[in-house]
Amino acid sequence: MIELPFLSGKRIAVMGLARSGIATARALAAAGAEVVSWDDGAESRARAQAAGIGVRDLADADWTRFEMLVLSPGIAHAHPKPHPVAAAARAGGCPIVSDIELLWRARRAARFIAITGTNGKSTTTTLIGHVLSKAGLAVAIGGNLGTPALELAPLGAGGVYVIEISSYQLEITPSAVFDIAVLLNITPDHLDRHGTMAGYVGAKRLVFRGQGENATAIVGIDDAHCRRARADLAARGSQRVIPISAFDGAAGGVFANGQWLIDDLDRLARPAADLSRARALPGAHNSQNAAAAYAVARALEIDRGTAAQALLDFPGLVHRQESVAVMGGVRYVNDSKATNAAATARALEAYENIYWIAGGVPKEGGIEPLAALFGRVARAFLIGQAADGFARTLDGRVPFGRYTSLEAALEAAHKAAQAAARKPAVVLLSPACASFDQFKDFEARGDAFRAAVNRLASAPQAEARA
Repeated sequence: MIELPFLSGKRIAVMGLARSGIATARALAAAGAEVVSWDDGAESRARAQAAGIGVRDLADADWTRFEMLVLSPGIAHAHPKPHPVAAAARAGGCPIVSDIELLWRARRAARFIAITGTNGKSTTTTLIGHVLSKAGLAVAIGGNLGTPALELAPLGAGGVYVIEISSYQLEITPSAVFDIAVLLNITPDHLDRHGTMAGYVGAKRLVFRGQGENATAIVGIDDAHCRRARADLAARGSQRVIPISAFDGAAGGVFANGQWLIDDLDRLARPAADLSRARALPGAHNSQNAAAAYAVARALEIDRGTAAQALLDFPGLVHRQESVAVMGGVRYVNDSKATNAAATARALEAYENIYWIAGGVPKEGGIEPLAALFGRVARAFLIGQAADGFARTLDGRVPFGRYTSLEAALEAAHKAAQAAARKPAVVLLSPACASFDQFKDFEARGDAFRAAVNRLASAPQAEARA
């Protein structure tokens, strides 16, 4: 737990009592703060009370008496309509912050690396943590990924926090200045919360806020929004700017050239790592993720060989192109974390002869942006609220069927892939959708897929095929 002695005796509100909210309330209470916690959900309040956290409705709080409101990033504080508690806090002059803000204030002696982007940030965050650990640094990984910020280990000088940070969190992390800030890519997402694409891009660019000459900005240049961000940063000249790319063209940075990762930081374009040997990093999108991790390592003066070897050793990220099993020439891949079309595109680009399980709660635009990749799909198996809409998009382009559950879709995909003459093949769960119609989150969806695949793999007929 992170100690917060500077908040001792202060009155702090915590709104939202999922895992990070509970961790925040505990850390504040341990610091001697007066904590007032609330969640609109009865189930969340019950979990908090079971964890020893008192709850009290903040609806009519006197916000002039609070030091700050620590707000769950899932709760709207601005667009499209601020939650009443957030609106009242702002009207009362009470600052609204995230738990990442508190972590940064508490552990100023450590270095902070923040990673954001529409897609790839979880893989890149985990990969950076892996590379730095292999280099012998004391590392803690969390934030929007995995461990809540205030449950991370307390690191001092020499320690490095590797933080995945979302656009929501960036908007309520006003003071933090990151030693290294990584912006991977920007494609349309979360427009319901940010209102416009300009609002979303602006939130992502907050990751560079306050950086000066001793800081580093690492920016993907494979989309127009990020290319503009890189140009603006370079023109301002406040910090070191390193471009990264999944393709040729990141002069003075790190990029992929076919199977090789190229280090051009000193303008010598030296091959750094053979990415064909990085089995947990398939596809061009993972080339960009590898470029980001390598650039971070070099910015921290980790030697080239150590950084390159760590990329090759990376075991991969759960729920992101996670290889679950291989049966009879068919690989079963859990890509449940692909909750939008742009993320699913990365998986479809990485494989061929795909038996694709897709669907859930659809995002704006559906799967029409994936049309250029439909030729890689042998058959689609559609589930959830999106099934009918996806069927209309696929009609006449890709054979498909609709299924009432993930398990039924997997069973059908398994039978079809195993019976087909063409091998190798991939049964791919890459939903291009949120999970909330059938599962509590993408992790639960991926866990269900993995468990069902493992049941298939343990069946006698699977043993005969293997």
